[in-house]
Amino acid sequence: MTALFARLSVVFLILLLAVPVKAQDGFETPAKHAIIMDFDTGLILFEKDAREPAYPASMTKIMTAEMVFNQIRSGAIDMDTQFTVSENAWRKGGAASGGSTMFLKPGSSVRVEDLLRGVIIQSGNDACIVLAEGLAGSETRFADMMTDHARDIGLETARFKNSTGLHDPEHVISLHDLAMLARRTITDYDEFYAMYSERSFEWGGISQDNRNPLLGRFEGADGLKTGYTEASGYGLVASAERAGIRRIVVFNGLNSKGERRQEGLRLMQAAFETFKVYDLFEENETIINATVYMGKSKSVPLTTSEPVKIGMARIARSDLRMRVEMPAEIPAPIEKGQIIGNLIISGPDMMDRVIPLQAGEDVNRKSAFGRASEALVRLMGG
Repeated sequence: MTALFARLSVVFLILLLAVPVKAQDGFETPAKHAIIMDFDTGLILFEKDAREPAYPASMTKIMTAEMVFNQIRSGAIDMDTQFTVSENAWRKGGAASGGSTMFLKPGSSVRVEDLLRGVIIQSGNDACIVLAEGLAGSETRFADMMTDHARDIGLETARFKNSTGLHDPEHVISLHDLAMLARRTITDYDEFYAMYSERSFEWGGISQDNRNPLLGRFEGADGLKTGYTEASGYGLVASAERAGIRRIVVFNGLNSKGERRQEGLRLMQAAFETFKVYDLFEENETIINATVYMGKSKSVPLTTSEPVKIGMARIARSDLRMRVEMPAEIPAPIEKGQIIGNLIISGPDMMDRVIPLQAGEDVNRKSAFGRASEALVRLMGG
């Protein structure tokens, strides 16, 4: 009989709010791929095709910079370490290439600190290749190291073929993973992150402005990186902080610098004004009381092991739904912390969140006499 009751499952609606409205009130973006992330929680506030691999273009350089930050942190190199500009770096990424460049001279030696500013502020392809060759011996080997590192930190879609983001059909990463990488950069490398907010950098008598279109135009914007190739379109990874709240915006697939600037400003504004993180439950808060079978207590509280938060459009809040899925009765004995069921949070245009629910206390099993008595009562329909 115990097995029978355990197999019978029930669903409880624990929240039903008002009359549904259309989620996000039709919030859209012309970007091919886009994502808005809350920095503190990592919650996704909005996304559009953000989980599939895409061409990152020069947004790749966030990972290139992280690889260098890692080496500095480990003590393998420091800011004053010098690397030589190879002819390969000059031809592929220097003035002769016609692409984004730091204008490095072949055969010259350049400090790591200057190369980093060349990567982050000037988007210099030559600076990227010099760092890659200096750290790994070749850009190909460095790209393999980038991919391995991405896997190590959980960026499963990343596959790098170079250090620059110059187009290669196999050089891809999802915008969700780019947002995660940006969050990691801000969190783990705060001593280096300030470089991303520097407005300009001069090298060899040539001053170039930071290409991030939000710097100086959006209050609180302080990094990260633009990108463009013909295949990727115009893209941006950006972060801003206001009143202690930080958001990360990533998008690509736009048609011009002007469109990137305007959409970057619009999406970042929406990140703060259109979307919000809601606190639903505290850690260990009782969500529902579950019925216990053959226990000394007739019920057990089901709780969450951590706070439950959700990110969504403010206007879609009334369309949020939560339900608990669990067995109709849970047979005793039950141990505190035992997973009993799931809290499922759903809403339009968002992936379901599944939160495990655990027993909030121990429930001992009844004595043999007590179990026999309960079974008899049930058989008699009592």
